Formats: sequence, C-alpha cells, structure tokens
Amino acid sequence: MKTTGDQQLVKRINRSVLLRLLRRRSGLSRAQLAQESGLTKSTVSLLVRELIDEGWVTETGPAAAHGLGRPSTPLQLDGSRRAMIGVEIAVESLRVVGVSLTGEVLWSVEEALAEHEPAAVCRQVAQLVVRAHAALAARPVLVSGVGIGLPGAFDEASGTVRFAPNLGWRNVSFLPLITRALAEAGCPPVAVHVQNEADTAALSEYEFTDGDAKDSLIFVTCGVGVGAGIVLNDRLFTGLQGMAGEIGHSILQIDGPACSCGRRGCAETFFGARALGQLPDPARGGVFLGVVLQNLWTTFNPGALVVGGPSCERHPDIVRTARDTLDAYATSAGVAPPPVRPARYGLLASAVGAAALVLHHELRPMHAPSLIH
Repeated sequence: MKTTGDQQLVKRINRSVLLRLLRRRSGLSRAQLAQESGLTKSTVSLLVRELIDEGWVTETGPAAAHGLGRPSTPLQLDGSRRAMIGVEIAVESLRVVGVSLTGEVLWSVEEALAEHEPAAVCRQVAQLVVRAHAALAARPVLVSGVGIGLPGAFDEASGTVRFAPNLGWRNVSFLPLITRALAEAGCPPVAVHVQNEADTAALSEYEFTDGDAKDSLIFVTCGVGVGAGIVLNDRLFTGLQGMAGEIGHSILQIDGPACSCGRRGCAETFFGARALGQLPDPARGGVFLGVVLQNLWTTFNPGALVVGGPSCERHPDIVRTARDTLDAYATSAGVAPPPVRPARYGLLASAVGAAALVLHHELRPMHAPSLIH
C-alpha cells in the first residue's frame, strides 16, 4: 500500500512532467499532454485544473476543433500570476530581483554590501527580500520561493558555506542564518534555496532559454572572483561539497601570483577583477580566460559556454579575446568548439538565476528538499 507521502510525491512528479512539457512546447492541449506524458486524460485534466488555479498555467487562444469531440484549448506557462525572488550576494554588492515563471524581470534593486560578517549580510538580504515581496504582492503576484547565489562553495546537504575566500567565510552555517533573518524581518514563509553564484548564473541561461534547452551548459562568471556554473544532463553539477566549478582556484601557473585562497598561480590572479585592473591592456586577461574555456570544453563537452560578470561588462574585449583563444585551440585540434555567448541578463545573471533555482527544484521533485522558514 502506498503511503500519503508516496502519493504526494507521485503527484508532484506528474505535475512537473506537465510543466516541463509546456515549457518545451507552449500551446499543447490537455489531450496532447496526456499523449506525450503517458498519463491518463482524467489525471491530466485534474492536474491542469490545479496548475491553472495555482497560477502556474493559463489557457491561451481560442479552442481548436480536431475532428469529432470537444475542441482542445492551448495551454502555456503563466507569466503573470506567479514569480520567484532571486538574490545575489556579491563581494561588494547585493542584487535582488523578482522574476516571472517565463524569465521576465518584474522588479530589481541593487545596493552596496554594508558588511561581510555573515549574520549582518543575512539581515541586509532579508530586508531587501521583504521589499521584493511587497513589490510583487502589489502587482499582485504570488511568490513561489527565494533563491540565493553567493560567491563560494555551498554544501547543500548541510546548508554550509564551505569556502568563500573573497568574503572571508569558511564553514559558515548559512542556511539557518538566512532563514532566521528572513523570519525576523517578517518575510512570508516560502521555500529557500541556496547555491554558488556561478551555478545560479548558469540556471538563468538554462531555465529561461527559449525552446527546448540543451541538457548541458557552462556559465563562467568573471568578477573579483572567477567561477563556473555547470549544468550536465539537466542537473546542476555541484560536486561532493559544492566545490565543483571553483575554476578561479584552478592553477594556471606553478608558483604564480599569490591568491586570496592561500595558493599561488590561480586563474583568479590572471583574469579576476583585481588582476585586470593592474594590466595595461585588460584584454590580455582574455587569453587566460580562453585557456580556461578550452579546458572546460575538453573536460565537460558542453552544448554552450556563456561568459558574464562585472569584468565582462567593464572590459568587453576580454570575451572576444577569450573566444579567439578558444577558436585557435579548436583549429589546432581540427574540432569545432561550442558556441560562446555573453550573458543574457548581464549583471543580473546570478540574481535571476537564483530565482530560476526555485523553478529548477520545482521541476525536479526528486531533488533534495529545500528548507521553508
């Protein structure tokens, strides 16, 4: 006999199947959803009614007749009634956004990071999230959850920031701190998800790409720190303790320049923001970025490489130089490289992707559960 918990999980999985089908092919009817999902028509009808009532799905356009029987009504994700809040904790600033299910930025704010002490950062984040909630409620839009991206290795299993050298954090129990701060600030109870800022940036491209997103993508973010968000086989690849993608601390030169992490010769010391600021020609840093792109390409074979972050906005030549460097390696090997493109959301990529993290979990109910404060 199945338990209630099992039945609820099956229901969540079935809902996610329908949502993913509609994200991939907007305009499917209930009958088409049943055919493509393998679910019964009665199950699809019940789930679609729930999804419409809850603001996930909307009926669009006139019903179309297909031979005998009732006309079919096209369905699509509803971008007007439900949204997610995304937060980027950067080294020097905070960015908070409200994003619709379809990737539209509905509200945003940025302010300087007042302190680096973890509890103080959480309090500042909580105040901005409360503002975001109020702004979205005024539209009115229902908030599905809060996602947070931060510049370090986040261990999802324990809710701990293992390693964030540019904030001076090591082994910080972040999830309890932020959930407590949100509750004390009066934030309505919602699911809270946390990941590395590069991981969330990758989701801004992966979850909100038009059409059927490829199952692999790497986002390289370039700022004070350097990191990579990696999506493989439709899932974030974060590693055992959230350390995957810390490419800023991969070694490009033995006994090279000293890095904030304590090592020498890290990639960050060649094209991190501090290093670029000391170069007569910042585009030179793009050569080292191109080397890292080449290494990511040959290691993971992604469908696309996306490059963004403050350094790319300030020094756009580094992206062109990196692409040229990657192309040169590809030509030498006689192999076509993956496409390299700039970030769709610019400096909001990590914050928008943090909002997308909420959707990413909603569409994959077998993933580890979030914490609801």
